[in-house]
Formats: sequence, C-alpha cells, structure tokens
Amino acid sequence: MGGYIQVFVTTGTKEDAQKIGKEVLEKKLAACVQVIGPITSDYWWKGKIERSDEWLCLIKSKDFLYDQLEEAIKAAHPYEVAEIVAVPVQRGSREYLAWIDEIIVSP
Repeated sequence: MGGYIQVFVTTGTKEDAQKIGKEVLEKKLAACVQVIGPITSDYWWKGKIERSDEWLCLIKSKDFLYDQLEEAIKAAHPYEVAEIVAVPVQRGSREYLAWIDEIIVSP
C-alpha cells in the first residue's frame, strides 16, 4: 500500500472527459474515474479573463504511474494546455485503498 494520488483534469465536454476516463482505465493507469459537471471555470488565458463550462475528471491512481497517466491524458485531451494536477492522498479508508491496490499492482 501507499503512494496514492487523485488527479484533477478539466475538459470542455462530457464526451472528452469520458474519453479520457476510458483511456486511463483501459490502460490500468487508474482504478476509478469520476466525471462531474458541468462546472464553471474562470481563468486567465492569453491576457484576459475567460469563463467556460467544463467537466471535471477525478482520477484515482498511484504516484508511480503519474508520468504515464499524464502522457495518456495529454494524448487524449484537446486543450492546448490541459489542467492535470495530482494531489497525494494523505489518508483513506483501509478497504478503499486496498481495493485500489487490487486494481493497480505496484512494480
């Protein structure tokens, strides 16, 4: 056990979010992907403030897979600069983390 991460990715459409989710799940780079939305994002882009409706992917994985996960997300993502942010899971239920360990086997 150990080294769990949650990766946040936003996309412009539900279909793009689901495509990314399917891709990382099929490659066993994630144990679970949740798609939430639509959400409203306000952000700076090319010198001005923009507002977009987006979809948020919450990807449950392990830190040793981050580089491969980022590569797979970028390959499937249509944005010029995609939000791909990983945060460590500090704590979680023993049963849930054990389930992730069953899905994603550490090298």
